[in-house]
Formats: sequence, structure tokens, C-alpha cells
Amino acid sequence: MNITLSQLDDGLKRILISFLIALTMGVITGLVYLNYTTNYSSSGAIERFKGNESETLSEEFDIPETYAKNISEMLITTHNHVIGFSLIFLPLTIIFFFNSVITGVLKNILIVEPFFSTVISFGSLWLVRFVSSDFIYLTIISAVLIYSSYFIMAGVSLYELIFTKSGKQNNKSNSLD
Repeated sequence: MNITLSQLDDGLKRILISFLIALTMGVITGLVYLNYTTNYSSSGAIERFKGNESETLSEEFDIPETYAKNISEMLITTHNHVIGFSLIFLPLTIIFFFNSVITGVLKNILIVEPFFSTVISFGSLWLVRFVSSDFIYLTIISAVLIYSSYFIMAGVSLYELIFTKSGKQNNKSNSLD
């Protein structure tokens, strides 16, 4: 199959552009929420899952702002995020597959990387919660890889859909060889 994004019908291009913009707004909203809940800090992320054990309560009935997530909360967080991220990346990687800007090994890496990093990110949160806070660095690295992959794939796909004319094509653009 030698179809590239730039060769698509203008109507289909508009649909994909609209989808990628809406999806990106959702991803950015998630990043804003992550900043709001963790301040993009390792200590904020650790506190989000392990709670604030050092918080002193002034009265017997005070409820701490942050508390350690129990197994049920960890399961639902993992479940929702692994399924959600997989469903985000499935259409994105299919769209990106047809790009002609990035090819070869880098294209292959970008296509599979976010699926692996999603499992590593949310698996490592279990390690942070129940084994050692030091695993937060594994979570951070895998999250950076997830979001970097997302923005590269979405950006390249949007670039080709908007700016690349159909005459510019690479016959091996969507090959996984």
C-alpha cells in the first residue's frame, strides 16, 4: 500500500485534521490536569499515589488532602489509563502510518513506543505505591516518551495533511520494513 496522507481526498483530510486537533486538545487537557495534581514534580506524583503520611492533623476528624490510593483506586486508575491511552494511540498510529515525512526505523519506533510506555508508566505507579518511591523516575521517563511520541506523530501527521501537496510522496513511506 503506497497511500500517503498528502494523497487523501480533501474531505477525508479535513476529517483527520479535525480529529487530530480535538484529540490533541484532550491530551493537552490531561497534561494540564497532571500539572494541577502533581505540579509536574516527582514529589507531587509520589504524594498523589502514596499520600502525605507526614501531614499532621489538627483535629481528630480532619481528613488529609492526599491519602494513599488503595488497591481499588490503583486498579481503576490503571484500567482507565491503559485502555484510554491505547484507544488514543490506535487511531493516531494508524494515521501516522500513512505519513511520508518520517520513515524507516524511527517510524516503527514511534508507532509501537507509546503502547509499551503506557504499560510501563502505569505499571511503575504500582511499584511507586507499594515498593519504592524511587520508581517514580521510571514513571517520569516513560511518560515523557509517551507524550513526546504523541506530539511528534500528531504534529507530523497534521503537517503532512495541511502543508504537503500530493505530488510529494515516498513510495516506502508506510512500509514497516
